[in-house]
Amino acid sequence: MSLSWLVKDDELKDHSLWGKEHWGTEAPCTIYEKKPILDASGKEVEGLYSAWITLNNPAQLNSYTTGMVKGVISGFHNASLDRSVVAVVFTAAGDRAFCTGGNTKEYAQYYSGKPNEYGEYMDLFNGMVDAILHCKKPTICRVNGMRVAGGQEIGMACDITIAADTAVFGQAGPRHGSAPDGGSTDFLPWYLSIEDAIWNCVSCELWSAYKVKRLGLIGQVAQVVKKDGKFIRNPGVITDKYVDDGEIVYGEFVAGEAGKAAREFLKTAQLDFTNLDKAVGNTIWKMTNLFPGCLAKTLDSMRAKKKYFWDQAKSYNRHWLAANMNTEAYMGFNAFNSKKATGKDVIDFIEYRQLIAKGKPVDEAFMEAVLAKPLAVKN
Repeated sequence: MSLSWLVKDDELKDHSLWGKEHWGTEAPCTIYEKKPILDASGKEVEGLYSAWITLNNPAQLNSYTTGMVKGVISGFHNASLDRSVVAVVFTAAGDRAFCTGGNTKEYAQYYSGKPNEYGEYMDLFNGMVDAILHCKKPTICRVNGMRVAGGQEIGMACDITIAADTAVFGQAGPRHGSAPDGGSTDFLPWYLSIEDAIWNCVSCELWSAYKVKRLGLIGQVAQVVKKDGKFIRNPGVITDKYVDDGEIVYGEFVAGEAGKAAREFLKTAQLDFTNLDKAVGNTIWKMTNLFPGCLAKTLDSMRAKKKYFWDQAKSYNRHWLAANMNTEAYMGFNAFNSKKATGKDVIDFIEYRQLIAKGKPVDEAFMEAVLAKPLAVKN
């Protein structure tokens, strides 16, 4: 017997909390758009889409402002609830950076010295990571350049990473006045050995896409550099051998004059993201051909390992990061923000440690002693 007589209302309900008010097109902003799913032959599939959340602040290496954080939260929330969306692609504008973390100009000029304000900002940041981890659709981080600091952290919150082979990965916290407690101290030990995770967090080194692929941090690497009309591997990274004199060198940056020449070449080289986008499209097509309910459950089960430590630590990390805005973050972010005037992007670490050893209070005189002075203006 038909049960159609029981149906009272077949109009679809909108379960979203936010609309378009947090998205934009003029930088700095977060862009939200839907793109048709393409099948294996490149033909559009009717009525099915991927949602693209794009950090649009290329002039500042796609560092996220407070407003952009709201846009990311809104984007993942809406994509999660959109019945026509198969997967979410998290990426950024331009060809230099996916994201280098929080906007240091905003940090230095507004948040430094204001722990309560930064604490409220961290509530938004935590909400951004939560929005990625709670999305009911598979999330793909499309890395088009630098994925550093907070950019590394929000990228690791995604399920899968596909990177251009010009991309670099790493942290910046201990060098610039913070700790990588926006996800890296929670997520990296799941991806890397504990010593590699520790070194990545504290050294502030940049690692190549090939190296982090070798170590298991990301899923795929795509060639994007063109020379004489053909794709070539990033010439600034060793990719032709695995071991040299007992040391693993695959994925390390080319050193010496050869490395310098490669870096100069890359400054003006043609970059073409066709291979990167093809790899992203192939991944989305595979996701399209899965039961959506089973896919969502599998993702939640896998993400539970990330969420466990993230949920344990995010609240007390928030309080420490806020309090730190009165001391080391104040100095670190202001040093970085004033590098054009001083020629340095860090404090005098030796002077800092010497003053600490003498038991000096961290006051205005202390900070003045360790921060670089403006360079003399030439007439």
